[in-house]
Amino acid sequence: MKDKRVLYVSSEVIPYLPETEISSMSFEAPRMINNNGGQIRIFMPRYGNINERRHQLHEVIRLSGMNLVINDLDMPLIIKVASIPKERIQVYFIDNEDYFKRKATYADEDGNFYKDNDERAIFFAKGVIETVKKLNWAPDIIHVHGWLASFLPLYLRNYYGNEPLFENSKIVTSVYNQGFDGTLAKNTIDKIRFDAIDDEAIAELEEPNYVNLMKIAIKNSDAIIVGSEEIPKELEEYLNTLDKPVLKYHNMENFSQAYLDFYSGKVLK
Repeated sequence: MKDKRVLYVSSEVIPYLPETEISSMSFEAPRMINNNGGQIRIFMPRYGNINERRHQLHEVIRLSGMNLVINDLDMPLIIKVASIPKERIQVYFIDNEDYFKRKATYADEDGNFYKDNDERAIFFAKGVIETVKKLNWAPDIIHVHGWLASFLPLYLRNYYGNEPLFENSKIVTSVYNQGFDGTLAKNTIDKIRFDAIDDEAIAELEEPNYVNLMKIAIKNSDAIIVGSEEIPKELEEYLNTLDKPVLKYHNMENFSQAYLDFYSGKVLK
């Protein structure tokens, strides 16, 4: 993986959020690539429960200031950056006052799922892609973690499909047993239709639940990694129907060589 560029796009990363399978792997995998001579970038949302002072986030003025259109509304994009202590790793944060200022990740203090989580996910996907374009940094691999990041493969393939910067990028999606109950807003599909993405590409979003979001991500990826020991049975069965590389689950203690072999032998071959 020497000098290969890997873009990690995740809904959660430690040390900025509590430890979960997603947040841990979104830190350990980039660190492993870093230690093997690869170049990495990590992107995550700047949720309001991330302590900016403690983690020393600062705005990157040259990357901020763009507006993204979400469901016919102009939403300002703010980019912040921080360095993970003791690691040579920078993390970019996608921020917007309306979507990410509230003091929690996906639900309010009573456990109610935010009604605009669909728009937050669309904003995050577009924000990452637009920022990487501004950085003019062409990734060899884009590795997606977590459902809030799951629209990125869809947008990269269908909305930014002619973008030269990404023409050789391979997309890998990790599938975890860390989803959500119920569905996103019922009109999620209409908000994506607004971006002139074909109905055929988003048919699953008629019922925007966790399994269907992941199916959309998987469908638009080049390879899949199973990130949890157990994943929803429907996703397990779906993976068995695919004609694309799938890496079975490896725990945190022994994932490194398996991921390196998968990246170089299956994804980049």
